[in-house]
Amino acid sequence: MRRTHTCEELNETHVGSEVVLMGWVQRRRDHGGVIFVDLRDRDGLTQVVFNPTENKEVHAKAHEIRSEYVLGVRGRVDKRPEGMTNPKMVTGMIEIMVSDLKILNQAKTPPFMIEDSIDVSENVRLQHRHIDLRRPNIQKNIILRHKASVSIREYLNSQGFLDIETPFLTKSTPEGARDYLVPSRVNQGNFYALPQSPQLFKQLLMMSGFDRYYQIVRCFRDEDLRADRQPEFTQIDMEMSFIGEEDIMAVSEGMVAKLFKDVLDIDLKTPFPRMTYDDAIEKYGLDKPDLRFGLELTDISDIVKNAKFKVFSNAVKKGGIVKALNAKGCSSFTRKELDDFGDFVTVYRAKGLAWVKVKDDGDWQSPIAKFFTDEEKQAMVKQINMEPGDVVFFGADQPKIVNEALGHLRNHLGEKLGLINKDEFNFVWITLFPLLEYDETEKRYQALHHPFTSPVEEDYDKLASDPLSVKSRAYDLVLNGSEIGGGSIRIHDKDLQVKALEALGLEKEDYEKKFGFLLTALESGAPPHGGLAFGFDRLVMILCGQPSIRDIIPFPKTQKASCLLTDAPSPAGRLQLEDLGLKIITDK
Repeated sequence: MRRTHTCEELNETHVGSEVVLMGWVQRRRDHGGVIFVDLRDRDGLTQVVFNPTENKEVHAKAHEIRSEYVLGVRGRVDKRPEGMTNPKMVTGMIEIMVSDLKILNQAKTPPFMIEDSIDVSENVRLQHRHIDLRRPNIQKNIILRHKASVSIREYLNSQGFLDIETPFLTKSTPEGARDYLVPSRVNQGNFYALPQSPQLFKQLLMMSGFDRYYQIVRCFRDEDLRADRQPEFTQIDMEMSFIGEEDIMAVSEGMVAKLFKDVLDIDLKTPFPRMTYDDAIEKYGLDKPDLRFGLELTDISDIVKNAKFKVFSNAVKKGGIVKALNAKGCSSFTRKELDDFGDFVTVYRAKGLAWVKVKDDGDWQSPIAKFFTDEEKQAMVKQINMEPGDVVFFGADQPKIVNEALGHLRNHLGEKLGLINKDEFNFVWITLFPLLEYDETEKRYQALHHPFTSPVEEDYDKLASDPLSVKSRAYDLVLNGSEIGGGSIRIHDKDLQVKALEALGLEKEDYEKKFGFLLTALESGAPPHGGLAFGFDRLVMILCGQPSIRDIIPFPKTQKASCLLTDAPSPAGRLQLEDLGLKIITDK
């Protein structure tokens, strides 16, 4: 018995044909002696019928069939009787009258129904992921992921890119998150690192003259997880020589436009709009703004810098800011809701959230209203566009805290108030990021993107004297409030690269030990180059309309970075550890 068709391939044009189908039993129904089975494969369902008048032996054998049994059936394609059609099924106009049955494998009762709408915990699903992957919606996601990969490869190949592999076992370099380390048996006491990205290798490929490179590549980061993060993830990695920002943006927009057309049949309007990092932070608080709705932030620091409300005035005197977010027409928020918003922003290190309700007569209802003069109130009313029925939220602290807290509150309000059009895809490029930021915990500068990002030419001289004011030639592509891609023009001059590393506080011995091979390569004739990497998992998650990347990855990890299906990670054997020169020390 050899399969001739898939389970969603047959229609009325096949009536009278003999076919062979193979798949899993979705459901079995016994209607007065005639047994109906919905047979399922990755394409869909077909109803197969076991009728004793067709073949008594096959009909008798069909009584053994249970859910998730694997079957091979041979039979005749019949048109369903009048009144028995099912317009909800692609194959709902036909059925297979079975003349031969082969039970290819039996199955235990599955831990949950193989259906989309199931009430079962994610942990149970992940523990039985091979079964969960049979569900139609999950299979649809994985198939869409494949189509996305095909579309991307077709586009980049057509643009002259070469698909070139880079190593998984490489050197640990500081790129933000923790590396996954791999002990070496041959060189005991030394470790490889799994790459957080192919960053240095793709730059070396540009120096090797390959001009245009790409990979759809696995990357690894040992970091705390959430709905859109995994310890192993996939990115679309690109690098180009002899180009500038405009070239990279044009190629990226062309790729994304083809992807959306091929997968969703949506025509995107290009070029995508641009916004500087400073404007994004000023208006939206975050460097990945969701532009599907308004609710812009307003800086009122100048108005309240001398106010009697010390929370505001002291924040400004200490170098901080005060910003407002006007929720238009939301004065119906209860006190509990207002308190809940205050709790919400504490997640982002805010100490609290002040608020003002504007009553119908224009007066303010708020615990802080009494602390402001009429002149200060009038100035705020004008600056924030406060009108009767509005609720205005205020944040006062250091700029990073205020912007993050109100920026995330803005997104929260956009969801809560139904301001977001879920069918809209709103892209924006964020440009001119700061090159560096100061890490208060480690008391040192760190690269906002990575240490190989080029500063803008006019800021070269500020690297040593005023590093926080230096702008970079970095750019992120943001879609609906999610960063889906980011990159930069790289440093291709050794002297400038050394200055950038020294601005991070690295001594010569440190940067030569970590990046000596790159510095040597930069002296060999490095072309101007730059690139971009897209988060493939996150992009597919958006295309599938899923809230978590775990639903678009075949075998994902949990939030504790474990695989419930294979029970990984797991302890290593004593002999394995001895081969590696390792010993496990546990706290007693």
